[in-house]
Amino acid sequence: MKKLTQIIILTCLALMLIIPVSQAKDQLVVQGSTTVLPIAQAAAEVFMQNNSQADISVRGGGSGNGIAALIDGTCDIADASRSIKVKEVILCQKKGISPVGNIVAMDGIAVVVHTSNPVSALKTDQIKDVYTGKITNWKELGGEDLEIVIVGRDSSSGTFETFEELVMKGAKVSPAALAQASNKTVSTIISTTKGAIGYVGLGYLNDTIKAIEVNGVEANPETVGGGKYPISRPLYMYTDGAPEGMVKEFIEFIWSEEGQEIVTEQGFVALQ
Repeated sequence: MKKLTQIIILTCLALMLIIPVSQAKDQLVVQGSTTVLPIAQAAAEVFMQNNSQADISVRGGGSGNGIAALIDGTCDIADASRSIKVKEVILCQKKGISPVGNIVAMDGIAVVVHTSNPVSALKTDQIKDVYTGKITNWKELGGEDLEIVIVGRDSSSGTFETFEELVMKGAKVSPAALAQASNKTVSTIISTTKGAIGYVGLGYLNDTIKAIEVNGVEANPETVGGGKYPISRPLYMYTDGAPEGMVKEFIEFIWSEEGQEIVTEQGFVALQ
């Protein structure tokens, strides 16, 4: 019996030498902006195809939620469509986090309406008056006699923050505005509501909604890249300190020619 036990042990040891032990994958959690989400998802898919040991989880939730997750240590990369706020930096300092904003693309916030809407251009002051509730009917803007349905983003959204800064300029959005959690839901409401107006990142423009000119400038990669479109902003991937390890490899991949092609394919503006 003792001899049999020894044989079994020796056999197991021999098998351990012959059969390679699978290595644990390098896990990466990316969370935050729904604007950056398509870039992160598409880049992660290609990166994992090229790196068998990479296991990248990508989720949205908004820029604020992404930065909060970075502060709490529950994500490795926080996607954000705005700069980090002073109060967030203070929270980082308390938690020993050193936030570094890595710009991965450029974007324009397109103001969109239903495809049947005859209005094709507005000034930023007019858009502001719509969102404060000062203008409530499309006929005041040269359109049909139709009530305006205001669609915006919730307060955790970086797109909301940028829109507030560049368009609202401190004015409060009307309480009648329908606050949405993502670019996709904004697009869906605009496409199905004749009197609606909203705003989305460039990558969410499609044939079911109509982007209008802002201050006489169309929202497209050329005008954003050339600095002409008035509601433009960089897109970030925030990290704790300078990127290292798999985090660095992933961000450098997005910065690469292949990665920037993904940025363009997703409808955003590649870095020059």
